[in-house]
Amino acid sequence: MKNIFGILGIMIFSVSVQAQQRAESLKQLISQSFTYFPKFKELGEQINESEHRVLLAKSGNKPVLSAQGSYRYMDPVSVINIPTGSGTASFQIMPNNNYSTMLNASYVLWDFGAVKAAVESAKASLESSKHNLAHQQNEMAFQVSSIYYQAAYLKGAVAIEQSVIEFLEDNKKDTEARLRNGDALRYDVLSIQSSIDQENNRKIALQNSLDKQLALLEYTTGGTIDVKSADFGFQAAIPADEAQSLAYAQKRNSEFDLIRDRIKQAETQVGLFQSRAKPSVLLSAGTGYTNGYTPDIDKFRYNYNAGVTLRIPIYEGGKAREEISIAKSQLASSHYAQEALENTFLKDIRQAQIDIQSNTSSIINSRQQVIEALEAQKLAQSRYKNGIGTYLELTGASTNVQRAELANLQYEFQLCIAHLSLARLTGLRYWE
Repeated sequence: MKNIFGILGIMIFSVSVQAQQRAESLKQLISQSFTYFPKFKELGEQINESEHRVLLAKSGNKPVLSAQGSYRYMDPVSVINIPTGSGTASFQIMPNNNYSTMLNASYVLWDFGAVKAAVESAKASLESSKHNLAHQQNEMAFQVSSIYYQAAYLKGAVAIEQSVIEFLEDNKKDTEARLRNGDALRYDVLSIQSSIDQENNRKIALQNSLDKQLALLEYTTGGTIDVKSADFGFQAAIPADEAQSLAYAQKRNSEFDLIRDRIKQAETQVGLFQSRAKPSVLLSAGTGYTNGYTPDIDKFRYNYNAGVTLRIPIYEGGKAREEISIAKSQLASSHYAQEALENTFLKDIRQAQIDIQSNTSSIINSRQQVIEALEAQKLAQSRYKNGIGTYLELTGASTNVQRAELANLQYEFQLCIAHLSLARLTGLRYWE
């Protein structure tokens, strides 16, 4: 008895280790897709661009310094003629050759929050870019996981088909032996072979689907994996209550972050357009060397200037008013979109939880059906070998086993996908 419990313990430990290893393989594939798939490189560049836009917006409240040099030839120029005792003296008050070198500086002293609004808008765009990356990671993780578990399901289905084929082939050998002894008909052998051919065709179709899933997995991750057995042990640690699940989604799902970013961007756009309709005060100064000063108009002389400029928008054809109206409309639209998103998530959460409950109950029944179908298959095989059963009973029992095992496999797969969908909806980062 101790040995039996020891063997069972080893088996349970082995299964748990294999499940853990498969979970780690899935996490590795998901992480690999984040670095391999080109879309994430694009999103990374978008974040980089948004970061630079924030720095660009912040530069609006910093001084602007520039240097310039110029040359301009003018002709004719102003000349003053002064009568003298011997005739007329001419004085040129402007040079033909004009040179200038200047160092200019300007600074926005007061803009009624225009720069601040631009910075807030850029920061909101940056947050949106980051949340978009997180959203795409969540979607890619769900896609990779779905492909992974679909491949596991197909691998299990292929194994079931193979077991059916082996069962039929064993009975074909027995029937051929009985045919040689005169206890069976050639019709029985041909019928079994026909069933074997049908199951082989199903196996080929399933293997074809499996190969396509593995190819798709390689397309998304850049790597391959040998799916050894069906393992649908994924379960999300998420409350069954709809309201709590929705609260989880609102807090952790990046789609809600994106809609909040959209609202924030619309709010900052309203403030930005409102600030553009307000006055601004600009300080400016410059210093340098230029010619054109009397009495020696060709000589370079040092000069400087300083001033204050007040800009007051008066009329721009209603542009500012329309920009503000558009931004307010976008803000209202974003709030409605948030409500719609909450309703959609609540619907999807309910459907996922219904699927979990339904498939959990179905698995209990299907497992019992598998046990009963296997027992019936043993009885049918025994009756057939003893000559008191028919081929139809044997193939019928075999078909029932196949259907029961495939149904159980399907329910386990659907339960796994339902848990996976709920994890995606609530923003659970199960790959970390």
